[in-house]
Amino acid sequence: MSDRPEQRPDQRPENARPTERSRTEDEAERRKRSGHSAAHARIAHQASWVDQQVRVAMAKGEFDDLPGAGKPIKDLGREHDPDWWIKRLVEREQITVLPPSVALRKEDAGLDDHLDTIAFEGDVRREVEDFNARVIKARYSLSPGPPLVTMPRDVDATVTAWRERRAARLEAQRAALAASRPEPRRRWWQRRR
Repeated sequence: MSDRPEQRPDQRPENARPTERSRTEDEAERRKRSGHSAAHARIAHQASWVDQQVRVAMAKGEFDDLPGAGKPIKDLGREHDPDWWIKRLVEREQITVLPPSVALRKEDAGLDDHLDTIAFEGDVRREVEDFNARVIKARYSLSPGPPLVTMPRDVDATVTAWRERRAARLEAQRAALAASRPEPRRRWWQRRR
């Protein structure tokens, strides 16, 4: 008696190679099953079903007065561009991609306005130090585009200028508030003659 389980002749072990006969039997069984399934029938009649649904909708008038009816299709005459979606995203979101030297120059021009929106001196100091670190990193890296002409800022001088601008803004706000307040009305007993 052997240790192997008995095999029926119609079954083959998992590690056995399929023979030409078993392949043709498998193919015949697959064709038989797929030809009689409900899914096969649904797929075969899908196109006619869709056409019928469109005809019914047209008869009901569901396609009348759609937005854009009678107008030309936008960008129909252009040649196909595989990156059309990214270009539309850039246009819609107004994204600009600048070389690092130009981006740092632009950030340097608007840094004082950005610093004026910050309320605490420690945060201003961190922003200037972060800007300086990026400028120094860009100076020592090879980057495409025009050369970097932006210089790191003096942190203490920038913070002092921020403090002065902030004091001037607060004083202007106080003066505007004082000017907008009406003079207190004098009561009848306080009036001078």
